[in-house]
Amino acid sequence: DPYAQLLLEAMKQSGCTVFNDRHFSCENCDGCVSGGFDSATSQIVLCQNNIRQQSHMNRVVTHELIHAFDHCRAHVDWFNNVKHLACSEIRAANLSGDCTLMNEIARFKFGLKGHHQTCVRDRAIRSILAVRKVSKETAEKAVDEVFDACFNDLEPFGRIPHSKTDAKRAYRDFQNRDRYNANL
Repeated sequence: DPYAQLLLEAMKQSGCTVFNDRHFSCENCDGCVSGGFDSATSQIVLCQNNIRQQSHMNRVVTHELIHAFDHCRAHVDWFNNVKHLACSEIRAANLSGDCTLMNEIARFKFGLKGHHQTCVRDRAIRSILAVRKVSKETAEKAVDEVFDACFNDLEPFGRIPHSKTDAKRAYRDFQNRDRYNANL
């Protein structure tokens, strides 16, 4: 998957190598949660009982790898700073494919102007509420306060990948990023 390839390569360049047998775990999960990132162990948990399609698993892996990338590069304070959590959730919803047009149609959510941003905001709030015992108002306030900066932080993709083709381009650009600077 080009999303995962790019994120794994970016983490490696940031000094955070990921080992499949150590940093990924498939488990049965409660409720309708599809996955999670455990910052204490730097492990991505995939909820095998709630993931039924390869495309869904790819999105979950990408979403959680974005959290792992943020943890690696930004030293996120997951438990004490709800704004840090909000920022990573915004980035994950924005960059993982969670809010593609096809996913939104499958959820029976339609809209044109600003729909992607609305989806990202709503999914970030939902994610915060799923992992922290905070009020909806607290989650909304945290998301609103950091939304613009975090929505526009496109690292390591450089663009919002709306499709696998976009992700492949982003990965190719990422691989060639240093090559362009070396020639200057």
